[in-house]
Amino acid sequence: MSIYVAWSYPAEAGRNVQELDNRFSTMTEVRRVAWPSYEDPKFADPMRFQQGIAGALELFFWAWAPFQDFAAETTEHPVAVYQRVDQAGFVTPLDERVLADTDTLLVFGLDHMVTGQEATVEEIEAVRAWVGREGTCLVLGPHHDVGAGDDLTVRDQEYHHHGDALVPRQQRFGRYTRSLMEGLGVPVQNRYGLRPAVVEPNKVAPLSINRDLDTLGWLTGVTSFNFHMHLPHYAVTTDDEQAVRVLGRQPIDLSRPGHPFIEAGNTEFNTFLWLPPAGPRAGDILMADSTIFSTLFGADESLRNFWRNVVTR
Repeated sequence: MSIYVAWSYPAEAGRNVQELDNRFSTMTEVRRVAWPSYEDPKFADPMRFQQGIAGALELFFWAWAPFQDFAAETTEHPVAVYQRVDQAGFVTPLDERVLADTDTLLVFGLDHMVTGQEATVEEIEAVRAWVGREGTCLVLGPHHDVGAGDDLTVRDQEYHHHGDALVPRQQRFGRYTRSLMEGLGVPVQNRYGLRPAVVEPNKVAPLSINRDLDTLGWLTGVTSFNFHMHLPHYAVTTDDEQAVRVLGRQPIDLSRPGHPFIEAGNTEFNTFLWLPPAGPRAGDILMADSTIFSTLFGADESLRNFWRNVVTR
C-alpha cells in the first residue's frame, strides 16, 4: 500500500497568510480556534513545532500515522508515503517509482487549486497501465470544494453551514486528483463542503449503505466513518449505476444553517463510491475522502473495519 499526497508542500506552506482564501491555517490559528486541544508543548512550543502553515501541515502526518501502522500490521508491509513536492522541493511524479511495488494506492487530493498541481499525460498513462493489472485498487480522495461560485452571499452561506472557523469562505481543493480522474474517465466530481449529521457531539450519524451493490464487501462491518465538519459530495456525472456504485451516503446536519445543496432538496451526500473493473481496467477504483484515513477526526471499530476491508480486499 502507498499513499500519494498530491500537494506541493512548499506551495502550501509558503502561501501568504494575509490572503484570506485558499490556504491552510497556520498552527497558531489552529491553536486559537481549537484551544486548549493543542496547548501541549509538542505543538505549542515554537522551538519544537512550527507555528506557521507548515506546522498545520505536519498535523496531517501525525494523524495518518495510526492508519499507516494499522495497514502495516494487517498486510505485513510498511506503507510508503509520497508527496508530489516535498519539504525540500524534490518532485515525485506518480509513475513507476511509486507504482511498481504498489497494489493499493491512495491519492489524497489536498492540494489547493491555486497551487496549480495537475497530472501529466505521462502520469495518467502510468496509472492507467497500473490499474489495468489485476489485484490493484486506486483510492481517490479529492477534498472539499467550498465557495466555488462568485456570489459572496452564497460563500458566506456555505461557511455558516459547515461552521468551521478554520475554513475560509473559499477553499477549493483537488486540482491534481480532478485532472487524474478526467484522464482516467472517472465520471465523478467533488463538490461543496457539507456538514454531516451527528448522533452525539463529534459522533457522526450512521451511513446510508447500499449493501446490495456492495458485492465485494467494502463496507462489511462498517456502520459509519468519522466526524469531519465539511466533507465533499462526490457527484456522479453518469447515469450508469453499475459503472459507479454509490455504496455510502452521509446524512446532512439539517439543524445547521442552510446550504444550496440542501435547498435543492438533498438530505444526504455521496461519501463512498466504487467503480468495479470494466473494460481494460482490471483493478478497482474507490472514492473516499482523505479524512477517513486520518485520526485527527477519531477512529473507532467501524472505521478500522473499513480500513481492514480496503487493505485486504
